[in-house]
Amino acid sequence: MRIMLLTAGSRGDVEPFLALARRARDDGHDVRLGVTRDFLEAADGAGVDVAALDGDLTRVVSQQGVSAWAALRSYRSVLRPMMVAMLRSAAEAALAFRPDVIVYHPKVQSAPVAAAHLGVPHVLVELVPTLTPTREFPAAGVTTVNLGRCNPLTYRALAGASRMFAGSLREMRSRLGVPVRGPLPAASLTVVPVSGVLLPRPHDWPKTTQMTGVWQSPPVDPPLDAEVDAFLSSGDVVYAGFGSMAAGDPVARGRAVVSAVRATGRRILVTTGWGGLRIPEDLAGDDVLVRAGVPHATVLPRCSVVVHHGGAGTVHAAVRAGVVSVTVPFLADQPFWGALLHRRGLGAAPVPARRLTADRLGAALATLPDPSAAAHTARAMAKEDGCQTAMMLLQRLS
Repeated sequence: MRIMLLTAGSRGDVEPFLALARRARDDGHDVRLGVTRDFLEAADGAGVDVAALDGDLTRVVSQQGVSAWAALRSYRSVLRPMMVAMLRSAAEAALAFRPDVIVYHPKVQSAPVAAAHLGVPHVLVELVPTLTPTREFPAAGVTTVNLGRCNPLTYRALAGASRMFAGSLREMRSRLGVPVRGPLPAASLTVVPVSGVLLPRPHDWPKTTQMTGVWQSPPVDPPLDAEVDAFLSSGDVVYAGFGSMAAGDPVARGRAVVSAVRATGRRILVTTGWGGLRIPEDLAGDDVLVRAGVPHATVLPRCSVVVHHGGAGTVHAAVRAGVVSVTVPFLADQPFWGALLHRRGLGAAPVPARRLTADRLGAALATLPDPSAAAHTARAMAKEDGCQTAMMLLQRLS
């Protein structure tokens, strides 16, 4: 089977597709992964056949952060041109590969156009539950309040994003000989790479939407450097990292995090990520270690608490590690995951990033749930093989 995978966004948008690409390759399929240029090195290093898509979100975030106001200011001059170029290059990559199926991230809205031109099925990857309506919970990123029978209405609030590039997609349809008027063929399947242990599949989802479990590769991380290894072995360690969340004042945030953890007598391993945390020199000490990033699968099981932004990938990594969390949500789906962890007894009540102080984080650290629920959930999640389940679903389409 020839499989085209297309994704764009941050690390959390790319790593699941990279894991599926590896599994498809190892299963003997002919697979190509389309990623934006900021992730080419990671994909090449994994030994996966790669197509370069236009765009570099890492550079944009480093220049303007994840502020909604900054995004609005630069929409016409930076974001829109970059997204249109990404959509065009993604369609071109799919046409050049001529796959039997296209599997794509919701951001890659040109994938259904390419699939219609080629006459092949396309599969939508719902990394976060925001697209398939259900009465059981609201769309992630809209509200954390359960609205009961009104929950399906929250999914309409996110539908407007699909219309932002309607003009460019119509032009693409015309150029490729796909009828401009009328809807494109629907996705043959929607797959949700979320753990059913953490978030059970809603009973009212259609059969065409299937939860697979997380897409992750077997841990192949190199050994930790000696300093990190010794630090983790030297006492009770809290991990703190906010991934790609470059927003606000990273130094003030670093002061709050270090002060709160120090007050508990624990040590802290800080990852600066894309710039969401920065530790000034006056906070340095034997109880603080700073790195740009660390392998979650290796490090988190050796920590007692994970303080993070609540991104889907980090949430699943913390739960797999059997460690309790304190989430500091910034935007989008992060409050949804933070509230879910708290509700399931896997984390303290979330501390919104805009309200983060040493006192508030300290209060969260003082009210952590018993770790037994996290350990139990981790054992159950270890039995899932999301990539295998996804491959079984894809092969049924051939």
